[in-house]
Amino acid sequence: MTLIKSISGTRGTIGGRPGENLTAIDIVVMTAAFAHWLKQKSDKRKVVIGRDARISGSLVAGLVNNTLLSMGFNVVDLGLSTTPTVEMWVTKENAAGGIVITASHNPREWNALKFLNDQGEFISAKDGEALLDISTQPEMIDYANIDQLGKLTQYNESHFDYHLEAILKHPLVQADAIRSKKFHIVIDPINSTGAIFVPILLRALGCTFSLVHGAVHGDFAHNPEPLPEHLTDLCDAVRADKGALGIAIDPDVDRLALIDEEGHLFGEEYTLVAVADYVLSLKKGNTVSNLSSTRALRDITLMNGGQYAASAVGEVNVVEAMKKTNAVIGGEGNGGIIVPDLHFGRDAFIGIALFLSLMATKNISVSEIKKTYPVYFIIKSKISIPEGIDLSANLDQLAGSYEGADVSRIDGLKIDFEDSWVHLRASNTEPIIRIYAEANSVEKATALAEKIKGDFLNQLAK
Repeated sequence: MTLIKSISGTRGTIGGRPGENLTAIDIVVMTAAFAHWLKQKSDKRKVVIGRDARISGSLVAGLVNNTLLSMGFNVVDLGLSTTPTVEMWVTKENAAGGIVITASHNPREWNALKFLNDQGEFISAKDGEALLDISTQPEMIDYANIDQLGKLTQYNESHFDYHLEAILKHPLVQADAIRSKKFHIVIDPINSTGAIFVPILLRALGCTFSLVHGAVHGDFAHNPEPLPEHLTDLCDAVRADKGALGIAIDPDVDRLALIDEEGHLFGEEYTLVAVADYVLSLKKGNTVSNLSSTRALRDITLMNGGQYAASAVGEVNVVEAMKKTNAVIGGEGNGGIIVPDLHFGRDAFIGIALFLSLMATKNISVSEIKKTYPVYFIIKSKISIPEGIDLSANLDQLAGSYEGADVSRIDGLKIDFEDSWVHLRASNTEPIIRIYAEANSVEKATALAEKIKGDFLNQLAK
């Protein structure tokens, strides 16, 4: 079964049977449910949509558009776009909400509907539950009559101008300094919309660039998640082209991974760390990341005189914590950067502009920048969850075994030690517990994860 309906959206593999895979019926039902939910929230009758370049995108967009029109909503269709651009256009258009058609880092056969509220932010868990309830009762949904059908407005790639202008006007983006350096950048946009829009940004910043897997057809040349094992072509191209920087993005351009001038991985966890360090050097304040992100962000935040807070995993949770703490920057360790005075969403474009500003103003290479940060290593593991166990009670028991450590139950169980941490949380999509451990060496992180895994399995066996 490869259809997943959750509080954060609906995703699955294209084809097959309704309710089992992502079919036309599932797309129409979830879109209609979203439109019905929007009608309950406000009198606005406009929705912004956009999609990445994956093969099924045009098909899914047609179903979404026509369903919204049949519900009486005017649709602003940005066409090939990015998640952060759609988010910004929701507020630009004073729309009721938005739908991003993207399965993000999932392979080519997947697609998804990601739902945005009228602030251009992902809907909350509470709102997601209400939407799921509506989708199980399609008979309660009212469609518009012939005189109330919506109207469709479509845009081409020029719609990105709005997003670009906001980035160039951002007070911490040092556009002139970047232009003076004439950086050469190598980009892997994984055959999706980043191949259209990242070059527009780089041209505006006076950079030259070359593309790896730059044809925009959605038939991804490799697994689109920007992990080390998928970025070997980019690393080779940076070395061959003598690039100052390599950039890897996912298909909807909300995650950013970097490669140094020697063709080595900067580390996805350190994308946020570097950008936050630059921001905090010019704008004092607080930061937020999720519980599974590197401790290096906390370290540099404290060094810059700010306070650090950790949220539950998930962009909507990071955003909520950022608002509560008045954070000046936040995000997730998967390369997701959130700059609140631009918008409350992960945005690889502003991440690129701020990182280039850091390079230009410090006048040092990417590899030298990396050496200025605390060194940590994260390893990931997992445990299958036996059916019928009381997970919360078992995590409570496990927490009791580590009373001398700093324990958090915000999202599963996180145990902070003086020089390391471990985080256990249930997967949203599989019957497993994910285990993340971080320490100042791979060996220590691995040993910690294995110890916690052993403790948990021993406890289950009692």
